[in-house]
Amino acid sequence: MPYFFGFFLVSGFCSLVYEVVWLRLAMARFGVTTPTVSIVLSVFMAGLAAGSWAAGRLARRLAGHRRTTLIRLYGMTELLIASSGVAVPAALAYGRTLLAGGGAGGAWGSGAYYLASGALICVALLPFCFGMGATFPLAIGAIRRLVPGGEATLPFGYLYLANVAGATLGTLASAFVLIELLGFRGTLAFAAGLNALLGTLALALSLRWSERSGERQPDARPAAAASAEPREGGRTLAALFTTGFVSMAMEVIWVRQFTPYLGTVVYSFASILALYFVATFAGSRLYRLRLRSASGVAVRAPGAVLFSTLGALGVLPLLAADYRVPFPAGMGGGLGRVALGIGPFCAVLGFVTPLLVDRWSRGDPERAGSGYAVNVVGCILGPLAAGFVLLPAVGERSAMFALALMVLLVATLRSPLSVPVDEARTRRRWWAPGLAAALSAALALSTADFDESIPNAVVRRDSTATVIACGEGMNKHLLVNGIGMTSLTPITKMMAHLPLAIRRAPPTNALTICFGMGTTFRSALSWGIRSRAVELVPSVPLLFGFFHPDGPELLKSPRARIVIDDGRRYLERTSEAYDVIIIDPPPPPEAAGSSLLYSREFYATLKQHLRPGGVVQQWVPGGGVRMVAAFAQALRTSFPYVRVFGSLEGWGLHFLASMEPIPPASGAELARRMPPAAVRDLLEWGPASTAEAEFNLVLAREVPLADILSCAPGVAALEDDRPINEYFLLRRMFERRSRAGVAAVTTLVPRS
Repeated sequence: MPYFFGFFLVSGFCSLVYEVVWLRLAMARFGVTTPTVSIVLSVFMAGLAAGSWAAGRLARRLAGHRRTTLIRLYGMTELLIASSGVAVPAALAYGRTLLAGGGAGGAWGSGAYYLASGALICVALLPFCFGMGATFPLAIGAIRRLVPGGEATLPFGYLYLANVAGATLGTLASAFVLIELLGFRGTLAFAAGLNALLGTLALALSLRWSERSGERQPDARPAAAASAEPREGGRTLAALFTTGFVSMAMEVIWVRQFTPYLGTVVYSFASILALYFVATFAGSRLYRLRLRSASGVAVRAPGAVLFSTLGALGVLPLLAADYRVPFPAGMGGGLGRVALGIGPFCAVLGFVTPLLVDRWSRGDPERAGSGYAVNVVGCILGPLAAGFVLLPAVGERSAMFALALMVLLVATLRSPLSVPVDEARTRRRWWAPGLAAALSAALALSTADFDESIPNAVVRRDSTATVIACGEGMNKHLLVNGIGMTSLTPITKMMAHLPLAIRRAPPTNALTICFGMGTTFRSALSWGIRSRAVELVPSVPLLFGFFHPDGPELLKSPRARIVIDDGRRYLERTSEAYDVIIIDPPPPPEAAGSSLLYSREFYATLKQHLRPGGVVQQWVPGGGVRMVAAFAQALRTSFPYVRVFGSLEGWGLHFLASMEPIPPASGAELARRMPPAAVRDLLEWGPASTAEAEFNLVLAREVPLADILSCAPGVAALEDDRPINEYFLLRRMFERRSRAGVAAVTTLVPRS
């Protein structure tokens, strides 16, 4: 048994690494959109379910074969998974080429594109996810035939415990160490090497055990679960489906609830996932200890009290995320909220899940595979229901309460209400789910969401995010999942006017990637040209009128168009070219996924959509010297001509890049190129009283690109595989020790 614990510890580690890296590779190839994320996670889970079910049936059919057959199959499956280190990146890259090179990207609607990209993702990932799911029943079957008595009678909980422990380590190691040191492809190769090692060891052990004992007769141990009552089996499967559905649906809600307190960096999301696994491990460990104390021969069905407790704890995140509950500010306080909110629920979940599978299977690999598959099917449907139905329709609090009620329904099924019992016993069994429902309702009614902390907030929810607009006059703000995105500032006007005016030829169209408050999009329209904006979050453009009263009227213009899409994916799908492309990625520059709008691969796509003399405006809000230098290197290696200007307000940088020279020009020259409506828009919020003076404020703050690069000599251009802006923990620890690298590049900007 220790061999198998080690196998599943390592395979759990690798599976989380694969999930993280595959998701990021797919986002880079097919877009950072909610449907793309849902497709990847659904394919991952569907492969686990199909592999678990199929391998369970196979293990039952091979019961009469050599005793080492299943361990050999397990070893070969691990070798198959190891090959994904090379196969998946190549398949995803080829799939992206097929869509982009087929000429259909721009012609297809989003539904057709998602159908095609989903099919390509399925081809790339499914065989290896199938293999991951197959490992559980193959190992269970091998344990039953190779390990005598004891814990081998009910091995799923044992393997589940090891798998969860490995998943915890994989989450922490990939986010905090491996990706920063090795990049995405290097991390993938590291995990593939571990899987190859597992497969080799399993095959070597099969040879060793075969030499020791030779052939073995078919397994004579009875599959006790096979004679279980159909009614009891149905309730167990219903419970397995519900726990998978509810737990994964709640994960989607947790991210929205705790993002305002943790931020949007990858370490925040990794911390939530790690706390989930740590608490699940604790619950699974407690289950194994209780099972061992019962000699591993009997598994009692989870009762109404246990499921009622799980349901009541499901709404505890509402209390932890309540802005009125005092916690220290910063990441530490945010992690405290997460631990309080999800820890107890996940611990009980970690106890219940292996208990249910062991209850259903009694060590039979076929039934273990089917039970685990049912649980995973719930894991597939839960996030889809939460993201696309519950959250947009009713919000975080009501969605959480609805999911808790699902668990409480299972609590009533777990009690013997459907079999003959005396009336007094029936009444006693009702008290647990009834009390839990009352407590859940009380908590749902008495707690407050984050948006309630903001007076007069306008809230919109969709499948991607919760969006808040608030404030009055010039003090308006836009928040996405509780994180401030932008405010009303002349900087966002200059993002449009500077590149449009610096072109010698009059512009005819412009593209803005990231809509925000719509200020840049609105400024581009003031030039009387076709203005298009691409925004990832559907609810953001709906608030255009809140920030700009003339917004709804502007949208009626045939020159105005807003596209809901990932900016990078949109460029992959369109054939249109632009005179100016304005990029304003969401802050902070360390935000998860932000590097996909700063990378060399992104600029390679963007160049294909620039007209002759076209100009790219890339906004960089700030950051450490290495980070900004990596951004600058990506632009320098992509475009032969790059100029950099400090902003009107003294923070952040306007990078202008082009395939043709960007000639020097005075403020007076730039002002003369502007139509009257554009001049009025530029001066609407000042700070200068003339367009010439406004431009001169920015032109006087030009920074030589060489000066930015000299601050971090040798830094590499930012690439999709090496997002140093997102994964920076080790580097910053080293910089603090060396007392270097803490200055911001914006200190180079001349002060006027």
